[in-house]
Amino acid sequence: MSFNYLLKKSSASTQSLQIRKEVVTTKTTIRTASLLNAAPRSNGLQPSRKQTKRPQDKGRRSPLHTVKKENEATRKRRTPSQGLVNFSSDDSEVEEEEEEEEEGSRKKLKAELDQDPDLKRQVRNKTAFSEDDEGIFPMVHAADIPSLDKTTKYVPSFEGLPENTEVSLQYPSASQRERYLLMQPRTKRSDNNDFNALEDIVHVMHQVIAHYLPLSQRELFDNDATGYPKRLHRAISRKSEHELKTVIEDWNDALSKLRSEGVISKILDEYHSIQPDLVERILSQACARTVSLGVKSLREYENGTDNVYGELLPRFVSRILREDTHLKSDQTFVDLGSGVGNVVLQAALEIGCESWGCEMMKNTCDLAEQQQTEFEARCRLWGLVAGDIHLERGDFLSNTAIAKILPKADVVLVNNQAFTPQLNERLTSLFLDLKEGCRIVSLKSFVPAGHKISARNLYSPFNILEVEQKEYFSECVSWTAAPGTYYVSRKDSRKIKAFAARNE
Repeated sequence: MSFNYLLKKSSASTQSLQIRKEVVTTKTTIRTASLLNAAPRSNGLQPSRKQTKRPQDKGRRSPLHTVKKENEATRKRRTPSQGLVNFSSDDSEVEEEEEEEEEGSRKKLKAELDQDPDLKRQVRNKTAFSEDDEGIFPMVHAADIPSLDKTTKYVPSFEGLPENTEVSLQYPSASQRERYLLMQPRTKRSDNNDFNALEDIVHVMHQVIAHYLPLSQRELFDNDATGYPKRLHRAISRKSEHELKTVIEDWNDALSKLRSEGVISKILDEYHSIQPDLVERILSQACARTVSLGVKSLREYENGTDNVYGELLPRFVSRILREDTHLKSDQTFVDLGSGVGNVVLQAALEIGCESWGCEMMKNTCDLAEQQQTEFEARCRLWGLVAGDIHLERGDFLSNTAIAKILPKADVVLVNNQAFTPQLNERLTSLFLDLKEGCRIVSLKSFVPAGHKISARNLYSPFNILEVEQKEYFSECVSWTAAPGTYYVSRKDSRKIKAFAARNE
C-alpha cells in the first residue's frame, strides 16, 4: 500500500516553490509511471533545445545537454539526471529572463511563509557545523554510483577526460566533502534514471548560492564573469580537466572560509523554514543514491489489489503540507502506505515535524530504509536538521506502533486511489481513534456522495468527517499528467452531538 513520489530531476536553478493553478511541476522526482511500464505520457510542454553534435561526437551522448533553470509552466519534469550541463552563449538572454522570474517567485513564496512563520522551527544542524567534529560518517558518495549501478555503462563526462577522474566537493557544513567520479552514462537508461556527476555538482552550487549566502556573496559566487557555475561550464566547454579541477578547488576554499567565519551559520539561524527547491534537491540526491539503484523491485506489484505503487509528486506534497493542512514543526504527520518513504522524508525536512510512515511491500520497505539512512546523511552534509522519522513495516491496520501514534496525529495522508472498497471502509473505522481536528488527505473521499446524517446512521464513522473537495493540477501524481480531485477531511464530532441534541 504505497503512495508518495519518486524524485524527479531538479533544475540547476535556485527556483523556489509556487504551486500554480495553470500547472504544477516538479524538478526532482523519478517518473514512477514509466518505472511501472505505464502507458506513455504526452508531454504537452515545450521540449528542451536540441543539442548540435559535431562529427566527432556522432554515436555518443554529448556531455553538454541542457540543464537550465526551468520555467515551471513550459518544461516537463525530468528525472534525476536527464540532460547535462549547458550554458551556451545563445542561452544567456533566456537564462536572464528565467532568473528574473524565478527570483520573483522566490520572493513571493518567502513573503507567504513570512506571513505565517513557524518560530519553533530551527533548521541548522549544529553538529554539522562543529569544527571539533571531523564530519566523517557513512554515506553513498557520487563516486560510488557507477560501481553500484549494474544496469548502466558509464564513460568520462567529456571527450579527452581520463577515466576515473575524481574530484571532491565542499558542502555548506563542516562535514566531509563528497567524492565525484566525472562520469556519465554512455546511453540513457530506459527508465530515465541516469546520474551525471557534473550535473549534480552544478545543482549543488546553485542551491548553496541561493540559500546559504548573503546577497553580497551570492552575487560574487554567481556572476557571469567569475561565478563558479559559469566558470565550471567554461571548463566543460573547453574540455579542460585542469580548469575544471581548479574551479572546484576554488569553490571549496571559498565556501570553507565563509563557514569558518560563521557567515553560513548566521544565515541558517535566521530561517524558520526550508525552501522547497532545496528540499527537493536533497531528496533527489538521496533517491539517486538508493532508490534509483534498486528501482526494478518497485515493479513487483499486484493489479487489482491494495498493493499498487503510485506517487504524489513533491510540489503537490508541499501544497498539502503548507496550504491544505498548515502542518507545523511541533505536530505529527502519518503516511499510511508510505512506499519508499519519500513523503515521510519530505514532511520531516520541509516542515521539521515528527513524521511516520507504514508500508507492507517488502522490496519497497527495504528501499525506504536505505533511503532514510542516506537522507539523514544528506541532511548532515547540507547542515540541516529534520524532524524525527519513523518507518514501519507491515499492515497499517494492525501495526502496533501506528495504532499508538494515530491518536496523536495532526495530519494523516492516505493514497486510496487504488484501494479496494473494503479497505477504504476499514480505514474509515480506524479514523474514529483520531483526535478532534485531525486532517486526513486522500485521493478518494471516505464519505459517500450525498451522505446525510440520520437517526438510522447516527453512529456511522462517515458522520465524524467534514470533507472538502479540492483540485490538483497537471503533473501532480505519477500515474497521470492530467489534473484531478483530492479530498481534505477533518475529524469533527460536533455534528453528531448537535443532531442527537435536536432529536432528543
